[in-house]
Amino acid sequence: MFSNTFRSGSTSSGSRSSGPRRFGAPSHRGSRPSFNRGHSSRPSGGRGGGNRFKGSYIDVSKFVKKAIITEEVAEYVPEHLFKDFHIEEQLKKNIISKGYTTPTPIQDRIIPHLLRGEDVVGIANTGTGKTAAFLIPLINKVLLNRKENVLIIAPTRELAIQIQDELREFVKGMKIFSVCAVGGAPIGKQIYELRYHNNFIIGTPGRLKDLVERKVINLATFNTIVLDEADRMLDMGFVADMKLIMAGMPKERHTLFFSATISGDIEKLIKDFLRDPVRISVKTQDTAANVDQDIVRVAYGEEKINVLKKLLSAPEFSKVLIFGRTKHGVERLSKDLGSFGFKAESIHGDKNLSRRQRALSQFKGNQITILVATDVAARGLDIPDVTHVINYDTPSTFEDYIHRIGRTGRGNKKGKALTFV
Repeated sequence: MFSNTFRSGSTSSGSRSSGPRRFGAPSHRGSRPSFNRGHSSRPSGGRGGGNRFKGSYIDVSKFVKKAIITEEVAEYVPEHLFKDFHIEEQLKKNIISKGYTTPTPIQDRIIPHLLRGEDVVGIANTGTGKTAAFLIPLINKVLLNRKENVLIIAPTRELAIQIQDELREFVKGMKIFSVCAVGGAPIGKQIYELRYHNNFIIGTPGRLKDLVERKVINLATFNTIVLDEADRMLDMGFVADMKLIMAGMPKERHTLFFSATISGDIEKLIKDFLRDPVRISVKTQDTAANVDQDIVRVAYGEEKINVLKKLLSAPEFSKVLIFGRTKHGVERLSKDLGSFGFKAESIHGDKNLSRRQRALSQFKGNQITILVATDVAARGLDIPDVTHVINYDTPSTFEDYIHRIGRTGRGNKKGKALTFV
């Protein structure tokens, strides 16, 4: 563990290490307050959460797991290649131009069902290629019928924008248009763009509801809907908005439902929203096998920020995503790290969309080496080459932990996740 390597000021004074505790309890006296001071778990509800939490306890042993390295890994053998799918040639060319030849497991198993128009529940870990799994057959659907309209709902602005970016790459030269309708961006511009025919509208639940109530979006004209990261939307308090949108759509519709986890509440949504869905699950494990997981103990009387500073000074911490729980705490930590000479930025709900996108772009382009974020960045985002994920504040639930650390160790690369306790 890192408790011995990165402990300071604790040998002669007889200070004692802080043992496992319920999240949110102050880790030491007299030090800078941590982001989650006085509270312990997930946001109590409402759009985007908030700063109130209700209790949850996770044993710290769950944050310690060595990466599994094997000489031989059994590879998934797909039933199809992209060239084998019954899709339009123009779409095949664009797929191949992106360098795609062999589908991922979720793509291989789900695309044939979507091409047949079946309702589908997709259960998959983050980073499995599910965005392409639903975009490819839906683009083909539009190519076959230019009057087809598709609504895609995602929990966060960043994920919605990422979906639109991938869509635009697939539809180059096809004259298929889309609008990304998310909060934090000027609604006037979105209203203007929605005056024209767009086969795809991608958005977050709150902004889509607003546009529906303004009668800018007519849900009756949409026969296909995608609910992406449905479990996250449920966690964020968007269930009422989701139900309102679904109620405004035709009863005879094509519904695609994606979730990383299946709970009783998710099962109820599936029953309410879908008709005899096909279930496709490629979720093989809770955490990535190639993510080395460990904890960082903060000793009694020790400054938490100083422990983090020592960690980040090591040369191997070259591209680091740090998670905090509150917007204020994330912003403060980002500024503190900047004052120490680190190239750091932040993303959280109080930043407008352009500033959040700029910070993400700088992180992806290696202009900054540290991004401090609330859980808005934990789901769905594809950020290449993140070497470390640091949970400066412990996550609300183990599911949140899984999604946080999924930002590193992607593909065949090895990553490291560290959790402060």
